[in-house]
Amino acid sequence: MSGQDHTLTWQAWALISAVFAALTAILAKVGVAGVAPDFATVVRTIVILIAATAIAGVTGAFTRAGDVSASTYLFLGLSGLATAASWIAYNRALSIGPASAVAPLEKISIVLVAVLGTLFLKEHLSWRNWLGVAFIATGAILVALRD
Repeated sequence: MSGQDHTLTWQAWALISAVFAALTAILAKVGVAGVAPDFATVVRTIVILIAATAIAGVTGAFTRAGDVSASTYLFLGLSGLATAASWIAYNRALSIGPASAVAPLEKISIVLVAVLGTLFLKEHLSWRNWLGVAFIATGAILVALRD
């Protein structure tokens, strides 16, 4: 598969993603002030489309359309719809709530990924992993609660 970068580990890429996700929350919170959250989603999506297209072009990651299976298109399309729904909900939450509470509560998705990954992808989590998932859920809820 072209376009894959193996110079960094998956852990490094995940931490890089976390840094940008944190920036996303802060920048989006400022960005949704004074505009409809759905419009903010449109603007962010256009920027992402341009940036992702440029990166795929530079890295040579484009694949011929005929070389991609129908199931790949189906699951990527469904993932795109889920992403759109997530971003719309996230921007709406940011438009009315504090970023420091919205972002942690949104991270309940980590718990859902653990559950769904074990159910549908047959991934295995040890008791220690499940303990961490429980801590994430508890921490996200505690951070999101406001006095």
